[in-house]
Amino acid sequence: MTRRNSPKPALVATDVDGTLIDRDEQVSPRTRAVVKALVDDGVHFVLATGRPPRWIDPIVAGLGYAPLCVCGNGAVVYDSATDRILHNDSLDVPELAWLAELAERVLPGCGLAAERVGETAHDAATPQFVSSPEYQHAWLNPDDTQVARREVIAAPAIKMLIRLPGVTSADMRAALEPHLDGRADLTYSTDNGLIELSAPGVTKASGLRLVAARLGVEHRDIVAFGDMPNDVPMLRLAGRGVAMGNAHPEALAAADETTLTNSEDGVARVLERWWAS
Repeated sequence: MTRRNSPKPALVATDVDGTLIDRDEQVSPRTRAVVKALVDDGVHFVLATGRPPRWIDPIVAGLGYAPLCVCGNGAVVYDSATDRILHNDSLDVPELAWLAELAERVLPGCGLAAERVGETAHDAATPQFVSSPEYQHAWLNPDDTQVARREVIAAPAIKMLIRLPGVTSADMRAALEPHLDGRADLTYSTDNGLIELSAPGVTKASGLRLVAARLGVEHRDIVAFGDMPNDVPMLRLAGRGVAMGNAHPEALAAADETTLTNSEDGVARVLERWWAS
């Protein structure tokens, strides 16, 4: 267990949904206060999320601070202060076509979607989320553009989403992953029949490595928070990985410690060891 007199981290990285924000998708006053304290102390604060850059604005508003962000499960490094995409790892069209054929063969009846990025988070020239008619959303997505299946894979994407209602995400991963042959990285952030594919080696850990190198921070000086399988690589990379009390068993197993749930200010309670009010 980390104690109050242990060395302060140089960088704090946290997942968003199920981790930083509560069940109402809000940043609590307690979390906002401790983030302000650590930033004022010169410590780097980074969001590391499956969300695309365009879904970062509400978190920035809740924090009162615009951080560097690892988005799309590590595929994008985004500067929310300047609305600039700093780095982008995408699946190219031939790989998307191969993955689509594989998914439809191994997971019959699935729907496909693709997440894309432009030069900024709000690039109106780029349809940033496109889905096939068979795709059923796992959560509200107001900016979806429904297209023909061939158009889903017609442009590079930071991730392909595969949806199969009525099947757990864990079972979908178990069925598809043995066939990937290293051509994509597979993860999930909900167990509600949705898995996500990124370019090989692209995870939250790979994105966080880029950010840490940019900021001159050693991995041992990072504290990271998460709750789902897509957080596991990041929890293992950090000098101290912290799983939420509501975390998936894989995140709990990968972490060095467990805090309280996201609705009990679990992130803030750990950070208050160094930045108590």
